[in-house]
Amino acid sequence: MWATHTNPSVRWVQLTQAAVLTAFIGAMWGLERALIPLIAQEDFHITSTTVTLSFIVGFGVAKAFSNLFAGGLMDRIGRKHVLIIGWVAGLPVPFMIIWAPQWEWIVAANILLGINQGFCWTATILIMMDIMGSKYRGLATGLNEFIGYSGVAITTLAAGLVAAAFSPRPYPFFLGIGLASLGLLMSIFFVRDSRQYLQEEVEQNPHNHQPARFWSTFVLSLKNRTLFSCNQAGLVTKINDATVWGLFPLFLVSQGLDITRISIVAAVYPQVWGISQLATGFLSDHLGRKPLIVAGMALQGLAISMAAVVDGFPSWIAVAAILGMGTAAVYPTLIAAVGDQAQPARRASAIGTYRWYRDSGFIFGGILAGIVADAQGFTVTLLVIGGINILSAFTVARLMSDPPKQPDGSITYPPE
Repeated sequence: MWATHTNPSVRWVQLTQAAVLTAFIGAMWGLERALIPLIAQEDFHITSTTVTLSFIVGFGVAKAFSNLFAGGLMDRIGRKHVLIIGWVAGLPVPFMIIWAPQWEWIVAANILLGINQGFCWTATILIMMDIMGSKYRGLATGLNEFIGYSGVAITTLAAGLVAAAFSPRPYPFFLGIGLASLGLLMSIFFVRDSRQYLQEEVEQNPHNHQPARFWSTFVLSLKNRTLFSCNQAGLVTKINDATVWGLFPLFLVSQGLDITRISIVAAVYPQVWGISQLATGFLSDHLGRKPLIVAGMALQGLAISMAAVVDGFPSWIAVAAILGMGTAAVYPTLIAAVGDQAQPARRASAIGTYRWYRDSGFIFGGILAGIVADAQGFTVTLLVIGGINILSAFTVARLMSDPPKQPDGSITYPPE
């Protein structure tokens, strides 16, 4: 599968470790996907959508800047150390949610969860991209996101079923204690750093090697048309995710759905998203990044707009599935596209910068969805966000271009 100076069995072990940890990372997030908005209503009696979605804003700020710092840190201290830092930040999260006497504790727990997700998920993506190389970059990101969002979906459903049988707190979050503990122990004692694989790419592209400089990488994200189009598409995708995470449970409660059915809708979205990424990441290696990103942004806009006008549990399941397919088309493809534009020594910084832009969408999405929903209701909010996706698709179609490939399928990095 890959040319290597390293024993292939060693790579498979490292790849498997990264996959298991990615499942744990996604599962930590999945515990919250259907429950936190309901906890806001039931335990803390919060009626304002804007206040309820404040936990997403806190999560988004922490995750966005963690991504930004994680990229630069990994270029300097390696993937393993950043992974450990992320799990240390994530360990208190389930305890804080279980014991929270007031809403501010939930917001603070989600700030720590954002750090956990930003550091750990960025690290596992880079590990898998390092191991699999430029020829299989789309497959590497698709595999990573498939595993992570399958973890999100499974624990979203499991946490909802436990909450329906008992209560939203504390029982669903006991699993989080085990996940964070195992993730930290695995990262300390079993994970090996993957930076040595970068040397192979440097040897294959000796004239394109540049030392990693964070600020120059950040400036490049604004000057490069392809990077700019990827950044805005990623941001809009996370506006969608903030809407599904924070607004959909409240919207579905208003439509008369119980917690079990809300959890099913909430789980269908990331599961379809996760499974589909196995195909979309691979397809982007062969068809190019741009076609999948344009189609995916348009499909996300269609699905979110449909949510505003359809009615009934089966219809919302269909909306969640369509949205999952649209998100899957863009999610691993955007990361792979950014990797295509970044020379090996600065790849971690470039992807960390992209993930900063992307996860800033949680901030904008949480604020936008909360304010518009309080002022105009759920229907208008969903239509506005659907329209933003269509504009994003046009932006990608206008600005983005795919880099040329070498005869063996590897990427020719653009000059900087």
